Amino acid sequence: MHYLETISLPSDLSAHSEIIDVRSPSEFEIDHIPGAINLPVLDDQQRVTIGTLYKKSPFEARKLGAALVSKNAAKHLEGHLSGKDFDYAPLLYCWRGGMRSRSLTHILSSIGWKAKLLNGGYRAFRKFVVENLEQILTNPELKLIILSGLTGVGKTRMLHALERSGKQTLNLEGLANHKGSLLGSPPKGGQPSQKHFETQLWHTLSKFDTSKRIWTEAESNRIGNIHCPPPLWKKLSQGKLVQLNLDIDERIQLLREDYSHFGDNPSQLIELLNILRRLRGNDLVDRWQQQITNEEWPAFLKSILLDHYDLSYRRPEDSKSIYSAPSTTVDIESASQESYDKAAQQLIQLPL
Repeated sequence: MHYLETISLPSDLSAHSEIIDVRSPSEFEIDHIPGAINLPVLDDQQRVTIGTLYKKSPFEARKLGAALVSKNAAKHLEGHLSGKDFDYAPLLYCWRGGMRSRSLTHILSSIGWKAKLLNGGYRAFRKFVVENLEQILTNPELKLIILSGLTGVGKTRMLHALERSGKQTLNLEGLANHKGSLLGSPPKGGQPSQKHFETQLWHTLSKFDTSKRIWTEAESNRIGNIHCPPPLWKKLSQGKLVQLNLDIDERIQLLREDYSHFGDNPSQLIELLNILRRLRGNDLVDRWQQQITNEEWPAFLKSILLDHYDLSYRRPEDSKSIYSAPSTTVDIESASQESYDKAAQQLIQLPL
């Protein structure tokens, strides 16, 4: 058999022409190496079929598996891989670096491509991510500057403004694909798995210079269905806090822009608000739902900010808050991008 060249983590994954995940689509969806593409050698149903057959006859399962892997490999060679040059050098992996990835790696190597195999497969990668993420987050040199403020002040917009200025930003809500509140579910797509969130978190932090500030947003330990890993939660509690302020009318304007999708599907918003009946009472929720039905958006947004979100805001001095009191406050003039860019420059100059 052709000798298969392997690599082990930690290793420079960017040194390869491409990273190929040969696992089934559902496995890939749960989590994968950043930048990897999915060229499954067994699809989800085929994987179940082989697993069931293996319990009865390992020999028959291996024979059928070889046939299916060969057919799927042929599809990839005629499709995605058909245009690759002679110097193509991919890295392949499966769950444990077993038969699935070895089979396709052997085929690609036999062609003459410089294909390599990841030792231990995805399982080794996952173990590396968990361990390395904790090392990064427990590094005393890693310093987070945390943006705080009432709902609608535009903390995420400020992160974008800081990023436009070339600063290191950790957008946890972006990684979690959720705005972190009752109404924070994304209009398109769902949240990533917990594992994939942690992979993206690791991938983002691993590229940062720990000698420089990292800007992020104050979060609870849960963003939608995603939980902050304990080392991240602890690091957030140690960060310096900056409170952002924005006039109520500008906060209303910001919410109208950021949550415009509810205007296209008001019935969804009306249904979501029923969750707040026990907390805010039937009269208030009924009023909100009537305002939505009547398309009284400014009145609804002002009320839900003042009568729900502002009351729910856990201030730094609250004994239940993990955050310290703000080091300083920054006032933002309006909900415009220009105002956030201007305030970002003020933030950058702060001696935090």
